Amino acid sequence: MNSPMEKTGYKILLQSGSVAKEDLDRVFQESESSENSFSELLVQWGVIKENQMLELYSKNLGIPIINLKTASVDPAVLAKVPIKFPTYYKFFPVKLQNRKLTIAVSKLMEVHTVDEIRFGLGYEIETVFALGKDIEEMINRHYGLAADTVEKILTQQISGGETPVAVPSEDLEDIGRLADAPSVVQLVNQIIFEAFKKRASDIHLEPYRGKVRLRYRIDGELHEQRVPPEMKKFFMAIISRVKIMANLNIVERRLPQDGKARVKTQNQNLDLRISSIPTPHGESMVIRILPSNMVIRLEDLGFHATHLKTFRELIEKPHGIIFVTGPTGSGKSTSLYAGLQSINTSERKIITIEDPVEYELEGITQLQVNPEIGLNFARGLRSMLRHDPDVMMVGEVRDLETADIAIRVALTGHLVMSTLHTNDAASGATRLLDIGVEPFLVASSVIAFIAQRLVRVICPYCKKENPEVLAEVKERIVRELKLPHMDFPVYEGHGCDECHGTGFSGRTAIHEFLLVGPQIRKLIFRRTPSEHIKAKAMELGMTSLRQDGWRKVLEGLTTPEEILQVTPPDEFEHHLTSAPEEDKHKNGMLFSMVPGNKVKIEGPVSQSFLEKRSYPRIKVKVPVKYQIIHKDEESKKKEEYRRRGKIAQSEDLSASGVAFLVPEILTSGTMLEMQIELSDSEGAIECIGKVVRQIQLEGKPEDSEYGFMVAATFLAIASGDRMRIERFCREKGLSEKV
Repeated sequence: MNSPMEKTGYKILLQSGSVAKEDLDRVFQESESSENSFSELLVQWGVIKENQMLELYSKNLGIPIINLKTASVDPAVLAKVPIKFPTYYKFFPVKLQNRKLTIAVSKLMEVHTVDEIRFGLGYEIETVFALGKDIEEMINRHYGLAADTVEKILTQQISGGETPVAVPSEDLEDIGRLADAPSVVQLVNQIIFEAFKKRASDIHLEPYRGKVRLRYRIDGELHEQRVPPEMKKFFMAIISRVKIMANLNIVERRLPQDGKARVKTQNQNLDLRISSIPTPHGESMVIRILPSNMVIRLEDLGFHATHLKTFRELIEKPHGIIFVTGPTGSGKSTSLYAGLQSINTSERKIITIEDPVEYELEGITQLQVNPEIGLNFARGLRSMLRHDPDVMMVGEVRDLETADIAIRVALTGHLVMSTLHTNDAASGATRLLDIGVEPFLVASSVIAFIAQRLVRVICPYCKKENPEVLAEVKERIVRELKLPHMDFPVYEGHGCDECHGTGFSGRTAIHEFLLVGPQIRKLIFRRTPSEHIKAKAMELGMTSLRQDGWRKVLEGLTTPEEILQVTPPDEFEHHLTSAPEEDKHKNGMLFSMVPGNKVKIEGPVSQSFLEKRSYPRIKVKVPVKYQIIHKDEESKKKEEYRRRGKIAQSEDLSASGVAFLVPEILTSGTMLEMQIELSDSEGAIECIGKVVRQIQLEGKPEDSEYGFMVAATFLAIASGDRMRIERFCREKGLSEKV
């Protein structure tokens, strides 16, 4: 039976003419037997938008509408309204003045309901309208996620006795019973469901002294979720409940455990990958959320049209090995899954070996490693060969044995796909050499190294042009993409309800394709350093990660800050480094080391190679203070004492590195803490650098203590400081030309 207020709502909407009578009658009739009210069903069925419905109610009843997200909330008001009232009656307390409590509601409140709230809280009640999702969000934000469920757990008692639900940590039997209690089950479900609604990829449950922490990783960034302080009292029961879902041992708390579970929410099956580790204050747990029926299409991964065409050609090759490189969480496995799905036909036998299996792919045989019984990547690879595969995927190449087998499999007529943890594509080749693979095997088997990163996509609902973008940023984009001078808009997200105030919604990938052709193969065979391989690849037309990122900025998909944060700078040549043999041409001189630390001019360098520098480099003398970073603290103290007050002098400078004079030998690879004083009155630049080359000066004056020149590249430097150096070099260079 519909209440009087619902009948009033029916009349208001009917008289307004905003909704057809037959639609109103249909919803009104359904609401008589539904748990949801007439107003709630109208919105759920899409008959009318909630904001339009509330505007009609407000106009006819004289009840104002407020925006809860911009309203100021007094914590003292929340303290006087227990969580059980807002969650049960679905309202949010806004203000309390002269014993009159103003509450925000999203539907017409019955008179007897208002009387119940008045009697329960002891205040006169005044109502205002607000959106239902805003009310729910404000309850979670100010009272804590699932605060109502926490309240129920704290007030109930374990059946059969008077033991409180929040049991002592050593009472394992009660913990097991509590983990299966309906209220704890509901709480865990709420945590997972809320993560799913916010598009989170991971849930972090972390215990600390006197409190617990809940965080969601959304679009690669961690976001803190407010939880009630009382959750600490039964945090162990929450962890045990998740363990039960994953068939883990709830008694074992001293060792890490890994498992998986499957849940269903909103007609979507979710695979949960669960990992727990022991900490001094309890077990810390991370839950990875993976949609089990996710269809991954190559077109949806952010490939540039040229890259997409190249990738399709690579995965159609009959043999060879393809490596996708990047740090953890950069989407390497997802790209490989998409590639496998696109070639998954009845004519191909595809087998994968993974740790763990993230997505289940129909029609593909997937094998999960299990080190506890001796099933590692190498052993699994050997067994997979006896199953007559056409295509094989190895989750990750971690050691020489796995790499050697995978490469030899590729040489015997199979297409192999795998991943490596490297910063860029060119480093993939040197990583294989570093772990012990012979150069001729790498050069003859690998057909491509593909570097990948994920960048956040600007929310389309709050996307606006950013007029405050520095001119230097636009100049850098134009210069590094080798475009003619042009102006273009740069966008950003301002934050809205759709993106939960972050300004971003989803992520896309940027790529760097290093195809192993004859010239690159020759460099790998010679064990050429990765920076020279990258330089040659770009000379042959390769687009770097940063350049592909800049294209995403030009397309309005992401921001320059995102690209600078996730991509390494395109630095191919530091001072005093030698280039590959085939790059020794004309227009420029190249220095290298010879026995005795003497400077030797090896010959000219091609202008095309020198033009690959990303940053302008100038001859300039500025003070450079440095000290060596030692692992041994005692030797570091001695070094600091010996070097106190010593300042070196730079010879040239760029935003990628600096060459300066020193009085001592600094071997290649030495890490330095550096201070660089620019003549721009903005203070010293502090950074960490790495020595890449040192030479001994010939014919130095007898009264000079500086007998060596060192070239160091910047490893850890603030992006603002790097841009400051770049601006300094450009202005200095222009002034010298004038």
